[in-house]
Amino acid sequence: MLFLCYPKCTTCQKAKKWLVEQKIDFTERHIAEEHPSYEELKEWYEKSGLPLKKFFNTSGMLYKEMKLKDKLPTMSEEEQLELLATNGMLVKRPLVINGDTVLVGFKEAQWAEDLKG
Repeated sequence: MLFLCYPKCTTCQKAKKWLVEQKIDFTERHIAEEHPSYEELKEWYEKSGLPLKKFFNTSGMLYKEMKLKDKLPTMSEEEQLELLATNGMLVKRPLVINGDTVLVGFKEAQWAEDLKG
């Protein structure tokens, strides 16, 4: 299982603590130092069944500075994926990839359901 996080992010810290407490093995990856590639993002997006907008860190400073709220609706999926691949700080975190399961953001109830089975 791959766990992408930003170590300074409090939500990521909570998620990591939860994984450790549940004794779930994972490989941690620093999302800003080793950001997801276009290919990875495309695969995860397709597996997740989520709208692509869910992969954007909409509360992040970079998202706001780039005025992406206004730009995303006019961009193609490919353009959005290419943009996400340029900077890990644009990607919503934490992100868990476990086989065909892709979880974006930390919602304990959802994680408990999807990761403990």
